[in-house]
Amino acid sequence: MSEIVVLETTKGNIEITLNMAKAPVTVNNFVKYVKEGFFDGTVFHRVIPGFMIQGGGFTPEGTQKKTHQPICLESKNGLKNTKGTIAMARTNDPDSATSQFFINLIDNSFLNASPGNQGYAVFGQVAVGMEAVDAISAAKTATRGPHGDWPKEDITIKRAYMKA
Repeated sequence: MSEIVVLETTKGNIEITLNMAKAPVTVNNFVKYVKEGFFDGTVFHRVIPGFMIQGGGFTPEGTQKKTHQPICLESKNGLKNTKGTIAMARTNDPDSATSQFFINLIDNSFLNASPGNQGYAVFGQVAVGMEAVDAISAAKTATRGPHGDWPKEDITIKRAYMKA
């Protein structure tokens, strides 16, 4: 039985099938945030057409939400950063992922773990709602505070929940 998360966004619903078998630490972390209601009201704050959309950490006002402790990187789990996959965002520290995630708009093989490259941990796949992902990716962006590629129009996760 796969875990499925639904992201109700202002651009439509996105259903994500989580891969507990290959990314248990990452999936458990993501599910914890979902069940706490952490993502509700957050925005997609980084949109780069032909690359990815990123969310899970900021309010529409640009405030970064307080997160749990970072998790260990599970990028060597065999899952690849291909179109429609979801992966954890992180800093240059491989073990720094908390709540922010991104959805790949294309195959981004350079984000996969390889010799000399820690990569980014894929932990699921968009099962339904790529049209919503594509609508988000079409947003016009600007700079907001220190952040580039921030959509001019707030694209909000209204609610995130586990699908029964």
